[in-house]
Amino acid sequence: MTPAARSQAAIELLDAIIAAAREGGAAADTLIARYFATRRYAGSKDRRAVRELVYAAIRRCGERPDSGRSALVSLADADPALAASFDGSGFGPAPIAVDEPRAAAGVAPAWLVKALRRSAVEVAALSALVDRAPLDLRVNRLKATRDAVAATIPGAAASRFAPDGLRVPSGTAVEALPAYAEGAVEVQDEGSQIVGSAIGAMPGERLVDLCAGAGGKTLALAAAMADRGAILACDTDRGRLSRLPPRAERAGATIIETRLLDPQREAAALADWQGAADGALIDAPCSGTGTWRRNPEARWRLTPARLDRLAATQAHVLDIGAALVRPGGRLVYIVCSLLDAEGPDQVAAFVARHPGWSVDPLALPAGRAHRDGVRLDPAHDGTDGFFVARLLAPC
Repeated sequence: MTPAARSQAAIELLDAIIAAAREGGAAADTLIARYFATRRYAGSKDRRAVRELVYAAIRRCGERPDSGRSALVSLADADPALAASFDGSGFGPAPIAVDEPRAAAGVAPAWLVKALRRSAVEVAALSALVDRAPLDLRVNRLKATRDAVAATIPGAAASRFAPDGLRVPSGTAVEALPAYAEGAVEVQDEGSQIVGSAIGAMPGERLVDLCAGAGGKTLALAAAMADRGAILACDTDRGRLSRLPPRAERAGATIIETRLLDPQREAAALADWQGAADGALIDAPCSGTGTWRRNPEARWRLTPARLDRLAATQAHVLDIGAALVRPGGRLVYIVCSLLDAEGPDQVAAFVARHPGWSVDPLALPAGRAHRDGVRLDPAHDGTDGFFVARLLAPC
């Protein structure tokens, strides 16, 4: 593909991504994969170059652009080589007019920037929310040590904070690594490893991972428990939860039971665990403002109404989790969001609804205290953004 053809492909993809963000369609990665599946003539270098153009344009535009062309023109204003590719050739975009619309540069839609600032996110830290994310692995201590695995991966280095974490070069083909095939590593952001450890899992305990998804934190719990005890991993998404059993088998984790839940009927499905768990971990559905580095177009999808719906879901799963915990047990609440409405405000509302429950202060290797919990953010910690709090049930 010529540079002009690459630019035209980026514009077409950006149009599709903008429409999907507006209409609730597929994620950018999925749309890019579909696009090139029907264009076999594009080589690996072409695909990589177009992908980089697309994501550079997405990261630059805070508000959702009107069109893919306006997004790429905005990027081209700071890149003469890219601007030159708008040459009007057979496979390229038309030349850029001086007065044609440009998408505005920014970190996020204005209403979200205001919400982040109200949530005490520093102005200087905002741009880090859309930087490129590093690639982190968690070493499975059931199978290997961090030093042993690091020696087999070129460029791997111990994470700054997570005791089982490795940071590897971006682009590393993780699934092709022998350590991955052997179940010795899983892809997991260092921040995710740290907040998941807040539950303090111990061998022999009975724990619930209430919003387990594909089980990244569940597997980390099993390793921390030395595969002794019991973990109930639950979710309402059959597709995501179905990925956990094969991952657990590869990891050598035998103490995990998966259970698919029916939304709004969770209590009945969990009756056998009522008041029986030593701890429950709730990695709640959230806006994902802390993961924009990985999914930058997500900030174009979020609306105040969707944020309100997410907050209602978070309160609901907190109440479900509370009923599972034994007297004196612990409940850990996690969101990959930096918005107070999803973090400390939820904790305060929970304590108000549940007399006798108390906040248990956390001492984590990263992050900073934020009201009744700890917050990690890309600028301060080099991780995805998270809020985590630990609550204790009355005895």
